[in-house]
Amino acid sequence: MTAEYQKIPALVDPHVHLREPGAEWKESFRTGSMAAIAGGYEVVLDMPNNPGTDATTTPEALYRKWRRTEDGIFCDVGFHLGATAKNSEYFNMVKSLVFGLKIYMNHTTGDLLMEDPNNLQRVFERWPRGKPIMVHAEGETLEKAINLARLNNQILHVAHVATAEEVGMIRKAKEAGLPVTCEVTPHHLFLTEADEQYLGPFGKMRPPLGTAADQFALWQYLHSGVIDMIATDHAPHTRKEKLSDNPPFGVPGLETTLPLLLTAIAEQRLSLEDVVRLTSTNPRKIFGLPKATDESYVLLDLEHSGFISSDNLRTKCGWTPFEGVRVTGRIAKVVFKGHAVFDGENVVGEPRGEVIFPER
Repeated sequence: MTAEYQKIPALVDPHVHLREPGAEWKESFRTGSMAAIAGGYEVVLDMPNNPGTDATTTPEALYRKWRRTEDGIFCDVGFHLGATAKNSEYFNMVKSLVFGLKIYMNHTTGDLLMEDPNNLQRVFERWPRGKPIMVHAEGETLEKAINLARLNNQILHVAHVATAEEVGMIRKAKEAGLPVTCEVTPHHLFLTEADEQYLGPFGKMRPPLGTAADQFALWQYLHSGVIDMIATDHAPHTRKEKLSDNPPFGVPGLETTLPLLLTAIAEQRLSLEDVVRLTSTNPRKIFGLPKATDESYVLLDLEHSGFISSDNLRTKCGWTPFEGVRVTGRIAKVVFKGHAVFDGENVVGEPRGEVIFPER
């Protein structure tokens, strides 16, 4: 390798939807973990909102997911539990097996929506202290989530903040000393509602794309440290589904995030140290993952210029909302557990990933 390459720790994404079981035509553990490796990720944490009885809301459903990884995964994979009105009896049984509890307080993909105040209070009250509660909570609902976390002395992590209003609430909560953290997605950083004009259904997501003012606020709070991390919310759907009369919410992101962030470095909107903090150091700290080691890392070519293309994506859905976007910087090599697994163009070698569990 030439001296021009920069080395950073392998990335961590605490928010991905690998779709298996129940929707393997969109993505699988094998294809999703391959996309993660090609994107520089060492660890991804899988969301619980699989369809129907495949939702990760019981120990049995969690076990079924573990078994599905036995066909081979290319990166390490951990899991979150999904909250329902009736599954708090399982909380203590699975607390050492999952990285957090996900509560869907606004409508999105899946059947795990929780709106009843009594059910929400029960969940916030009974979840074991010291492990994050992760919420999908938009607008006024976020204020409810922050209040519930405060009343029940819980750690709160806010998924995919998208508006100036939401991140302002989080700033106030942090200033009040509450243990609240949050993430932002690349699509909310690099796209706005104006981009929906050409993206059409391929720009449909929850939370929806914000205004230019919202985007500006997200960047400001990213720089000030109010936003703790960048997570992809990798949510693949097929082209056919997206072009249907009822297109589902969500976009893929595992393979395009790092090139977009490297472009932000070239434009002096971020530093390489910022990227490490936002994609590795902070996610590890917040979700109880081990610190980065020299066994897993990414080599970056910061000078390379090119375009994002769906032609070389590993995700099964095979498309990206960033099709044709010019980027500066590329992933030249990924090493995982001491083995070269991506050579800048291809995923190489056998799958070496494992199911992982939190350190706390």
